[in-house]
Amino acid sequence: MAHDIRRGPRRHLTALLLGCTALIASPALAQETVPPESGAGTEDAPLRLSPIIISASGPFDDDANTIVASELWVGGKVATSILDTPASVSVITEKEIRDRRATTLEEVLSYSAGIHTDYYGTDDRNEYYLVRGFQATTYRDGLTLGSMRATREEPFAYERVEVIRGGNSTLFGTSDPGGTINFVTKQPRFERFGEAYGSIGSPRNAEYGFDLGDTLDADQTLAWRLTAKVQDGEREYDHSRNDSTFLMGGLSWQPSAVTKLSVIADYLKRENTPNSGGYPLDREYDRSDFFGEPDFNYQNVERSSISALFEHEFDSGLRLRANLRYSDLKSDFGYVYLSDSAARVGTMVDRWYFGGDSTARELIGNVVLQYDRSFDSFDSSTLGGIEFRDASATELPFYGLYTPIDVANPVYSGAPGALAAPYRLRENDYRTQSLFVQQNISFNDQFIATVGLRHDWLDISSKGWNLTDGVRVPYDESNDYSQTSYRAALTYKFSPEISAYASYVESVAPPNMENVGAELQRGEQYELGLKYQPLGTNALISASIYDLTKNNVSVAVVDPDTGNITRELVGEQRVRGFDLEGKAELANNLDLIASYSYMDSKVVRSDPIRGVDVEGNEFAEVPNHMASLWLNYTLEGNESRGDMRFGLGARYIGSYFHAISNDTGKADASVTLDAAFNYQVQENTNLAINISNLLDEQHVVGRGTADYYNPGRTVAVTLRHSW
Repeated sequence: MAHDIRRGPRRHLTALLLGCTALIASPALAQETVPPESGAGTEDAPLRLSPIIISASGPFDDDANTIVASELWVGGKVATSILDTPASVSVITEKEIRDRRATTLEEVLSYSAGIHTDYYGTDDRNEYYLVRGFQATTYRDGLTLGSMRATREEPFAYERVEVIRGGNSTLFGTSDPGGTINFVTKQPRFERFGEAYGSIGSPRNAEYGFDLGDTLDADQTLAWRLTAKVQDGEREYDHSRNDSTFLMGGLSWQPSAVTKLSVIADYLKRENTPNSGGYPLDREYDRSDFFGEPDFNYQNVERSSISALFEHEFDSGLRLRANLRYSDLKSDFGYVYLSDSAARVGTMVDRWYFGGDSTARELIGNVVLQYDRSFDSFDSSTLGGIEFRDASATELPFYGLYTPIDVANPVYSGAPGALAAPYRLRENDYRTQSLFVQQNISFNDQFIATVGLRHDWLDISSKGWNLTDGVRVPYDESNDYSQTSYRAALTYKFSPEISAYASYVESVAPPNMENVGAELQRGEQYELGLKYQPLGTNALISASIYDLTKNNVSVAVVDPDTGNITRELVGEQRVRGFDLEGKAELANNLDLIASYSYMDSKVVRSDPIRGVDVEGNEFAEVPNHMASLWLNYTLEGNESRGDMRFGLGARYIGSYFHAISNDTGKADASVTLDAAFNYQVQENTNLAINISNLLDEQHVVGRGTADYYNPGRTVAVTLRHSW
């Protein structure tokens, strides 16, 4: 049996429609993000699940032209049917990202089930999201970003963003239990193509970008691609900056239909204001208010990467994949922030300053072999590989008490004249080697059994000094870990349209670097799921229930007096929940994206944190209910005008606690509306208007020593031409 896909660049792929064989993702150690201080099948679709050769002239999913993905590309190389994947999955395609004009990862993920995003609003140093109540580990083309997570990703660099809910160390190495987020990099295509766009908006923002490529030789064995974006903008508060420069170039060599090598280099620079300083706790303030210091609130980040992606397919059913990436990062920031108290009297609010320099470098790679074989009554796919990671990071932070500010009549004091001495120097090193194997077996074209085993050897060290009573006290700590993780799943195909699965997965994550000698953080998840992909309709609907537990959890706790972060150990945390998500192109003119999630989070076992008993409490920033809906309606053009597309979205976030102590208040439930309009000016030219937070709804999303509001209304007008 074979498919014939007649669009996009020419490719010859071997696809295994067996559960998750393709999920070979590569990764290793990743760092936890620390909160701030404060389509479809057709009538002739194949039923058989055995390995099949696909002679195709394009990729499985045309991400630029559909919101419904039917294949998963985790690892960046092999496609796997989402319907047969025994996990809860979301794929945000290039078309969806563009339709909603998602310019940050939080915006990309905001309409996906089970993901709470942007719960620290004006804090722009990191990307804030929780998947099923826990942190999620990020990957690029199946290789962990690890220590490269100190900058916000650029969505224009990626063809799609893939989310697999629930930690899975057997596939991904040491990872957080909430899930995995994989960015699929734009690669050269063996055809001439291009697009260029310009956009202006409010708050003041101007950005320009292009993405183009072509072949280099008559035999079409060499292809190139160049992608770039420049942004000059501001945030919603005064004295802000939101500038970035991104450049990525790639070269692919494909001497035959079974061999391909791609090399991709990219550079990302961001110059931002880290945040507004927060807002006082006593009442709601205007988003434009700025309580930091105009001459001091800054953040500069530079990251460079080069990747090599190789694949070769042998005649015997054996396939080789190898991936390698080197990255380098530099970051420095400083800002003044409010340190307010509910007991404050008057309008004078204390302030502190905080900042630091950091660097990181990382070399990561893997080699994976996959062997597919068919027998009379069953089909087999065996996957095995090795992986390594060598990474280091340094940080030199400082903080100190600063001048208070009158929040009723702000008068700025200027940048701190003499900064306090750094309170810590930390040099961290991570080395990981891994062996992994996974076996998929399909019985009678209906049952798919998946088992996986992975062993990771971790060598972690941290050295430097801590400032104690004005004296630098040196330290040098290291620890070795040897850990095995398991995975087991069973999928049952009721028909070519409907599948159900049951799975058990484990996750393993290293301890926080402040406590190198602690035990590994372990997670385990039990999940039942159902997926429906109706024949003749480009749609995919999935539902899942799960029980997710994490042990030896290290959480960040804000000191209410200074805003400093300390790490506290929580013995066991658990989330039980339900996710429902659907994406459909219901007709030629109507697209729908919908999701609903319920999460019941609980601290099962813990010592008191800062003297407060937290056992039985709910997690911080984890709402019980979330829901979203996005609709696109296209009014087809005629002789006098082009197509017009109208988009409207709504996001509901239920109430949640601001802290694990459950004693600093709750965020109110909220509904946020988004809207979009696209007009086809000419055949290849479109004018788009996107409005996020249409009604400019404002509420507190995070609270520490100050309040943080949800992002305000933004308006963008974009003119795009493609060829």
